[in-house]
Amino acid sequence: MTALAGTCRPHLDANVVRLAREIRAEVAEALAARGAVDKESDRVDEAARMDTTRRLVARALDQRVASVLASGGSVPAAGHERAVADLVIAMLFGLGLLQLFVDDPSVENIDVNGADRAYITYADGRKECVGPVAENDDELVVIIRGAGARFGLAERRFDSAQPELDLRLPDGSRLSAVMSVTEHPVIDIRRHRLHDHTLGDLVALGMLDDELASFLGAAVRAKRNLLVSGAMNAGKTTLLRALAAEIPSYERIVTIEPALELGLDRQSDRHPDCVAMEARLPNIEGVGAISMAQLVRRSLRMNATRVIVGEVLGDEVIPMLNAMSQGRSGSMATIHADSSAGVFRRIAAYAVQAPERLPLEATNLLIAGSIHFVVHVDLGDAAAMGQRATGPGPRLRHVASVREVVDAEGAMIVSNEIWKPGPDGCARPATPLRDVTAVALAAAGHDSRRFARGRSW
Repeated sequence: MTALAGTCRPHLDANVVRLAREIRAEVAEALAARGAVDKESDRVDEAARMDTTRRLVARALDQRVASVLASGGSVPAAGHERAVADLVIAMLFGLGLLQLFVDDPSVENIDVNGADRAYITYADGRKECVGPVAENDDELVVIIRGAGARFGLAERRFDSAQPELDLRLPDGSRLSAVMSVTEHPVIDIRRHRLHDHTLGDLVALGMLDDELASFLGAAVRAKRNLLVSGAMNAGKTTLLRALAAEIPSYERIVTIEPALELGLDRQSDRHPDCVAMEARLPNIEGVGAISMAQLVRRSLRMNATRVIVGEVLGDEVIPMLNAMSQGRSGSMATIHADSSAGVFRRIAAYAVQAPERLPLEATNLLIAGSIHFVVHVDLGDAAAMGQRATGPGPRLRHVASVREVVDAEGAMIVSNEIWKPGPDGCARPATPLRDVTAVALAAAGHDSRRFARGRSW
């Protein structure tokens, strides 16, 4: 693994990058002359545009090879040509040099601290420093500005007046960027290596066991409202997608996110009736913003069977809880918290800052009337969890706790931690189910007798 304190190593041959830049300029000029990159054709005929681009790139490469041969030079290796062609396409329609990491299935996180330095974290825990990822900071800003214009439901600005950007990349990865508030542009990309997966897939990966998967699947089918909590990068979205896979295909789902990430609307076989909504920032005149809270309220008029809020970050918590308690049974959301019990403090903090300024007692009544289960996911060290480490310092995502909300008593939420962390940090059966819960989940296919046998009460 490359030492992080030293100079970042280049991840591409300098000649490949130089030649790709030259050909990109030629191809971009040719495309502009053909009128193939106007905004309308960008969206209407993607396949034709890409075919045209690849032909122009191949022709430019052939001309370079012919020129080298005419001067008595040697023919470049085929792999060299392919690398140049791929990089030109990435520069024109992707994230340039960064696109090569986005397309790498072994990459999990990409953190860029200016054009000269990027940290790549792999799925096996390795982390290395590479650079440069752009010619300079100005080019890096242009690349991200282009992504904000092309990707997402609407164009998103990225400039000194709007120095923050969040959006979903075409492969489902989440990009976050800032400028002007830091010395260099900073970009963070979280790749979602799992997109269309089930609870069974997560069992195979060790995120939870068969018994807990059976319980959670039944909870979704029984239309219990679930809140998935955890720290940043703990696997909340991954688990939420797997839980959504338990929703029958005939149900109408509305997802609400600050930036599209879940991608349930792209799973047409599994979720044919799914509408994805994305919050919108104000335009250059400062108008046109659509908040998460507005979208949650709008979802109540969309005949949705279930509402899924991708990430609760603020005052949308009140309309979300209202939606869960007003007939949208089986709804789900994610929230940042350090434990399943800490979720209630987090909700209370958001609620008191919301326009409604709900006091703690009123918030707790709303929680008790809307949330059935809190599912907490965590990151654990492979060695500490008794599993073979596949790289230096891998962190294994796992479900650590499941808490059932029972009632509210003044300033307290009454809850049972029915799964709590075992010696290895993974969730283990702890407290018996309430009779009413056991009956509801049994009707949805959960074997409560098996659940009871796994405990030593």
